[in-house]
Amino acid sequence: MKNGIKKAVASIVFMLGLVCLLVILSYIFLPKNNMKAFGMEDVTANGILGEKENSIDVLVLGDSESYSSITPMQIWEEQGFTTYVCGTPGQYLYQSDSYLQQAFINQKPKVVILETNAIYRKMSFNASILNRIENVFAVFKYHNRWKSMQLGDLTSSADYTWTDDFKGYQYYNTVDGTANSDYMAPTDKSKLIHGLNWQYVSDMADFCEKNGAQFILVSTPSTVNWNYERHNGIVQLANALDIPYVDMNLMKNEITIDWTKDTRDKGDHLNHSGAVKVSRWLGNYLKKAYNLPDHRQDDGYSKWNEALTRYKKGVGEA
Repeated sequence: MKNGIKKAVASIVFMLGLVCLLVILSYIFLPKNNMKAFGMEDVTANGILGEKENSIDVLVLGDSESYSSITPMQIWEEQGFTTYVCGTPGQYLYQSDSYLQQAFINQKPKVVILETNAIYRKMSFNASILNRIENVFAVFKYHNRWKSMQLGDLTSSADYTWTDDFKGYQYYNTVDGTANSDYMAPTDKSKLIHGLNWQYVSDMADFCEKNGAQFILVSTPSTVNWNYERHNGIVQLANALDIPYVDMNLMKNEITIDWTKDTRDKGDHLNHSGAVKVSRWLGNYLKKAYNLPDHRQDDGYSKWNEALTRYKKGVGEA
């Protein structure tokens, strides 16, 4: 009996010691700034960490469709509210969820958009669990950062200072068109959404509701990734969760995408001319639907006007 108690106590002490060690190592290995030189991953998406506290009105999550289709500076110039795209290549929903929760540490967006292509990306339960562990213990995610670590990492705390002038949007002006403009042929069939993916979307919607944000599903135009079966699947999901859904692939009159000119890779992603069309419609829609504020004359947002000047030079509009 006594030996059993001793073993149990020893196990508890060992586990507590292990947890303390992981906490200490995670503090040391966590990048102290949100730039690549400091070991930060996905620096464009993590540029939101450098934004002024409670300054982002709209948060966008998703894979490459999100950062190829939505340009926040176009929306800022025309509507005056702030948007940030936390999109990454091949983003899984557990990563979308991580960016969502990370953003709400210092931001209080009024609207959260999930680009729907990620909803159909299969993911494993084990990978989602590993992601949750990495969120708690950064040492597992940034264990290779020892190559760039300095003595200051042992004692200094994180101070994220870098901001992205494009606010997560990635600019492409290449034109590689397609003749496929009839990819949304109507059908009653629905593309199955896997249970784990469904649960993540549900959890994200609940998180937004609890934190006072409107959660929206948006399908940006793509002849390669989208079709009516996927549309029907998302409609079922949106109806079940009672959340808005906007499918831009069905909005030929409102968003006049020319697939011979507005794509950079034969319909897979939009190029800049396509992104401008999407962002113009989206900005106007969000402004009216959610009464988002216009900050353009607000001194507290002067850095956005400065960034707009650099953005326009970067996309050749200056």
